[in-house]
Amino acid sequence: MTELHALVIYSPRTHTEQVLAAIGDAGAGRIGNYSHCSFTTPGTGRFTPEAGARPFLGSTGTPEEVAEDRIECVVDEPLLPRVVAALRAAHPYEEPAFMSWRVEGWRPGPDSNRTG
Repeated sequence: MTELHALVIYSPRTHTEQVLAAIGDAGAGRIGNYSHCSFTTPGTGRFTPEAGARPFLGSTGTPEEVAEDRIECVVDEPLLPRVVAALRAAHPYEEPAFMSWRVEGWRPGPDSNRTG
């Protein structure tokens, strides 16, 4: 059985499709015979770049607000490092905001005999 993780990413709306494609291509969002499954919700990201930051948007010391999307998907635990590397490569922020955690969900591994 393969352990599942929930993955949540906050992306500026201008880059949501790019991030979705990258994480989906890396294996995130696989559910049954479907790939690239996700859910997005619009919102507002807020941050203040501190000294030493190289912000994609805004200026050091000035609070910023950005139209962002919250992206949610599931990831098989063995694929998580590859998916996180893909999201970092596709995301425009110096430090993308994301989190993951184990979920109470298991599914058969790729070599199991599925019945049901």
